Amino acid sequence: MPIHPTAIVDRSAELDPTAEIGAYAIVERNVRIGPGTRVYPHGYVAEGTTLGARCQIHPFAVVGHPPQDLKWPGEPSFTQVGDDTVVREHATIHRGTTPGSTTLVGPHCYIMSTGHVGHNCVIADHVIIANGGLLSGHVDVGSRAFVSGNVVVHQFVRIGELAMLGGGSRVTMDVSPFMMLIERMELVGPNVVGLRRAGCSRAERAEIQRAYRTLFRTATLLRTALERFAPTVCTAPGRRLVEFLRAPSRRGVARARKTSYLAPEETAE
Repeated sequence: MPIHPTAIVDRSAELDPTAEIGAYAIVERNVRIGPGTRVYPHGYVAEGTTLGARCQIHPFAVVGHPPQDLKWPGEPSFTQVGDDTVVREHATIHRGTTPGSTTLVGPHCYIMSTGHVGHNCVIADHVIIANGGLLSGHVDVGSRAFVSGNVVVHQFVRIGELAMLGGGSRVTMDVSPFMMLIERMELVGPNVVGLRRAGCSRAERAEIQRAYRTLFRTATLLRTALERFAPTVCTAPGRRLVEFLRAPSRRGVARARKTSYLAPEETAE
C-alpha cells in the first residue's frame, strides 16, 4: 500500500492494500478507502468517509468535511462515495448534518473542479457536476443527470434522471427527468442527445417528447395534465417520469415558458 511519508493517515482508517495516498494528503479517523482508490497530494478525506473502489480524490479536494450548516450539532455523521467516482481539484463534499445521517454520491460520478455537494445530498450513478456547479443541502440528483458549469441548486430540489441543467442556471424548483432547463428556470424540451446516448428507443423518446408538450407546455394545472397523461403511458421512461411527478415536492416543479409553475402545495400526490 503506497502511502507517501508526508501523508497523515489516522491509525483507525481502513485502507485497502492497493489504495494510494499522496504527499501531504490527510486521511482522518474512521475512514474506509477501497481498492485501487487514489488520494492525490494534498487531498483531504475527513472523518466518517467511505470511498469505494478506484475513486480519485484530486489535489485540494475535500471529502466528508463538516457541513456548512449552523444547525449541525457536531455529532457524528457520514459521507459515502461510490466506485469509480472522480472528485477534481478544490471540489467539496460535506457529510450529513443530522446525527447519523449520510451524504451519498453514487458510482461513476464526475465532480469537476470547484464543484460542491452539500450535506445530505443524494447523488445517483453517472452524474456529472461541471466546474463551479453547486448543490445545496438535501438535493437529490437522478442517474446520468448533467449539472453544467456555475449552476446553483437550491436546497431540497430534486433533479430527475438524464436531466440537463444549462450553464449558469439558478435552480429553485424540481427539474423533471429527461428534461433540459435553462437559466430562466424554464424547461426548453427533452434532453434528446442524452436519451439517445442512454440507449432509449425511438418509441421511448417519442413518449418523452409527448410528455413535454402535454405536461409542461400547457396552461393546465400539472395535476390535471398528469391525470390525463398517466393512463396513456406505455414505456418505462414515461412511467418513471410520472412517478417523479407524483412524488411529494418541497419546491414545486419547473415548467416551460409562458406557463404557470406548479406550486409546492399543488404537487400531484
